[in-house]
Amino acid sequence: MYSEKVMDHFNNPRNVGEIENPSGVGTVGNAKCGDIMRMYFDIDKQGIIRDVKFKTFGCGAAVATSSMATELVKGKTIQEALEVTNKAVMEALDGLPPVKVHCSLLAEEAIHAALWDYAQKNHIVIEGLKEPVNDIAEKAEDEEY
Repeated sequence: MYSEKVMDHFNNPRNVGEIENPSGVGTVGNAKCGDIMRMYFDIDKQGIIRDVKFKTFGCGAAVATSSMATELVKGKTIQEALEVTNKAVMEALDGLPPVKVHCSLLAEEAIHAALWDYAQKNHIVIEGLKEPVNDIAEKAEDEEY
């Protein structure tokens, strides 16, 4: 059912925790399944994500997608992080069962939410970044994965 990579990131999640005085924090959830994901970014003056942590309340796939998403954005520029999609997270995990695809969408939206918070705190506009939703169930109804 789950790939070895999903199981590895669930059993040994990377970057779990909080960052004290983060540059940006993003929290998103899914009211339909009860998952909640929070991502913390430490972004330097050059716009590089130096550190990233997460806390997730949810199923194994939610934990695995959180873990993988943090790995995909760590050390990247803001623009590179913005390009990390739910599909990229799923591919990096060697796929997810169809009923768990929403977990990868949660990870993508948590990245966007943390970047949005960073932009708001610094009074900047990040090209291509749209205001994130609090509940991905609302977004999922409007868009295809």
